[in-house]
Amino acid sequence: MTEQTPAPFRPPYRVEVTDRAADLQAAHPGLGAGDGSGVSATVAGRVMLLRDQGRLSFATLRDSSGSIQLMATERDTDNYKGLTNLNLGDWIVATGEVIRSRKGELSVRVERWQVLAEARRGFGDKWRGITDTDLRYRQRYADLWANEDSMRVFQARSRIMSETRRFLEERGFVEVETPLLHPIPGGALARPFVTHHNALDLDLYLRIAPELYLKRLVVGGFERVFELGRVFRNEGLSPRHNPEFTMLELYQAYADYGDIMELTEQLVAHLAREVTGSTVVTYGGREVDLTPPWARASLTDLVERHAGVRVDVRMPLDELRRIAGDHGVDVDASWGPGKLVLEIYEKTTEPELWGPVFVLDYPKEVSPLARDHRELPGVVERFEPIVAGRELGNAFSELTDPDEQRRRFEDQARARARGDDEAMAVDDDYIRALEYGLPPTGGLGIGMDRLVMVLTDTPTIRDVLLFPTLRPEQA
Repeated sequence: MTEQTPAPFRPPYRVEVTDRAADLQAAHPGLGAGDGSGVSATVAGRVMLLRDQGRLSFATLRDSSGSIQLMATERDTDNYKGLTNLNLGDWIVATGEVIRSRKGELSVRVERWQVLAEARRGFGDKWRGITDTDLRYRQRYADLWANEDSMRVFQARSRIMSETRRFLEERGFVEVETPLLHPIPGGALARPFVTHHNALDLDLYLRIAPELYLKRLVVGGFERVFELGRVFRNEGLSPRHNPEFTMLELYQAYADYGDIMELTEQLVAHLAREVTGSTVVTYGGREVDLTPPWARASLTDLVERHAGVRVDVRMPLDELRRIAGDHGVDVDASWGPGKLVLEIYEKTTEPELWGPVFVLDYPKEVSPLARDHRELPGVVERFEPIVAGRELGNAFSELTDPDEQRRRFEDQARARARGDDEAMAVDDDYIRALEYGLPPTGGLGIGMDRLVMVLTDTPTIRDVLLFPTLRPEQA
């Protein structure tokens, strides 16, 4: 007798799923142990655990909302043997009555079921998931199933993005989209990625910030405008850096950096409440209270407090170089006093700030798009919000004078010619836009990945990016 070849597996094109695991858990809280509900449900997901006890079997079915138990019996379940032979990770759809098992576990008592997709690869140890971090980042599709914390973080990230949009729209901000390909890199001090457009025979740059386009829109009449999207910086990798990341940038006409501070602390506190239920969150085992108002302190006052030395952009250059060297800063001969003050702050003070705190009033030399401080010479009205030792963003009272902006761009262009590949170029069209008139404006950029890290207690940026940038796999 010739042995017959098994029929090939043919998955259905679609299935009708009526229920999610979390919804069933929420709908039947009062169902007693051993009781049936009389309600039929159809659920779908992956089989993550399977316990065959002979004529009775139990499985854990996980979908994007959570998990629910499946209970199958030899007497009542179609193709019972096939169900007990499933591989962990197989996708199935199952229909049956919602019951609570004698041990109190909400379950679907399976009457009929069907395989939707076969898992030909495993999902790691059933108790510990996937522990190899490189494997987790490269195969996020496996990590999301094997490690429930990963799914939790990315669901929280999605909620943070949607709540950010809702918060801003409720305050009259309009969301827009601006180009990713820029003819001139601008809006931040960073090294850009370069690409080439064949039809125009033109080098273009992946945007390092949407700032200059958004301020053009304020000139055009958008009084409150924001963009939430990807930016690209050709920089190294670290627990806080990835070459592409998500930035929120917003601009508000008739406002200054004081107004933007209030908006920032309100936004972050709102997101904390929505995602964690409180404005007091834990990061790395230490609490941080995001309740407004946040502390405000000048950059130079904070340096004096943490490093025990007073610095000022009006000090002699040689003295600032000596102070920088004394505190372990590798000094570049091209740096002016503003750059030296900033480097001293970043070396001695920024890592020590737990916050939340707004660090105010940065040197003009390192802030080419910010407006001069109305009282303090040599500095600008700029702040950075620091939370849990991390710089979350950057904000200004925006520079509105086209002549001053041209001078600042030209200073940057000279620095670029001397080899500073993070310096800006002269953007003549942006200056032309300013010549049409930019009203007093406050602006803000927030690195959303770092904010997600804080609100989900995640130590590295790779754990909040679904597909972080990695070295190619070795063959």
